[in-house]
Amino acid sequence: MPPSSPERPARRSNARTSGERKNVRGEATRQLILTAAERLFAERGISAVPLRDIGIEAGQRNHAAVQYHFGERDEVVRAIMEFRGAESEASRTDMVADLMLGGRKPTVVDVVSAFVRPLAIHIKPENHYLAFLSLYITEEGGYEGLGEVRTGASVTTLQALLRRLTPQIPQAVLDERWWTTLTSAVHALARYQSAQQKRAHLPATIDVLIEDLVAFLSAGLTAPLAEGDPRAATTG
Repeated sequence: MPPSSPERPARRSNARTSGERKNVRGEATRQLILTAAERLFAERGISAVPLRDIGIEAGQRNHAAVQYHFGERDEVVRAIMEFRGAESEASRTDMVADLMLGGRKPTVVDVVSAFVRPLAIHIKPENHYLAFLSLYITEEGGYEGLGEVRTGASVTTLQALLRRLTPQIPQAVLDERWWTTLTSAVHALARYQSAQQKRAHLPATIDVLIEDLVAFLSAGLTAPLAEGDPRAATTG
């Protein structure tokens, strides 16, 4: 009987392995580009970095490598946010589940903590996400334009929970305070990380500063309304 069957599957296996290797190399190149882009964006600002410079920083000989893998600058920015944001989102999702299913009523501090602490996981060497995100917010004028894919579905859940916990605050006021809370958290955490990297003096340990940041931002969300604020007459 001719030995026909063993060789043909072997050829299919080799082809599949070759394709897998190609995909692995492509994914590795994308990761190099993302890491380089994040670092350059954090150092210079997002709009100030040519895509060509990102490719060179990532060690790519082909000057069109960034466009090949990502297309335009906005897609590079989006990919960074999705890559880093996924880390925070995984942690935040667990925290939100604990808040919603736990045995006690959540507080405003719980809501703020569930946003801030998963973001603080990026305070570590060779991670430039906080500085990058801080500059993005500054250049774009806020956090609102990020969209659900970039802020994460859990952040939307936290905002909805906050509204239920603070019915005394007009929704227009609360929404603005919420976005201020998100942006302030990013800027503060980026500053803490920068001070650490430059070995500047910090007034307390990172853990204590994060704890205080959560307390400070929580108090701001429920602060008295400004006198004469026309939004005070607005209902939810």
